[in-house]
Amino acid sequence: MNNWNTFSKRIIISKSVDLVYQCWATQSNIEKWFLESASFNFDAGQRTPDDFVQKGDTFTWKWNNWDFTEKGDILEANGKDLISFTFGTGGTVTIQLNEIDGKTEVILTQNSIPTDEKSKMEIYVGCSTGWTFWLTNLKAFLEYGITLHAKGLKQEETRDLVNS
Repeated sequence: MNNWNTFSKRIIISKSVDLVYQCWATQSNIEKWFLESASFNFDAGQRTPDDFVQKGDTFTWKWNNWDFTEKGDILEANGKDLISFTFGTGGTVTIQLNEIDGKTEVILTQNSIPTDEKSKMEIYVGCSTGWTFWLTNLKAFLEYGITLHAKGLKQEETRDLVNS
């Protein structure tokens, strides 16, 4: 039985934990496979594109093809295999990386999802589907040097588009 407030997705990527962590933890890398633009800020200002995010940082993310900017907080970032962040009204996302035979297992867990009927569809189902694509995109980027997502579209052009 589904409790609707949490889900996990896993993928194995044939790259090192260090490299996969960089793709989540730096502006320069997260913009290559996931976001149109990102900024990470701390008390003294803005992190440089290659600085690792730190616990307590805030972020501003601009989605590809969407007229929406996400703002949130980095809840945990240990510099090697764990990052956690707020995800709008969708709760918290945690990325855990595990080394397995020279490859990296990525476990993404989204929890504290509201359980009203609208959130069940828009957040639980929507994010679960979305993260499946974005984890696949990360694997394609790291293993094959390509991204699968469409760029440069207007939001209205993305209806039913699986790679936006």
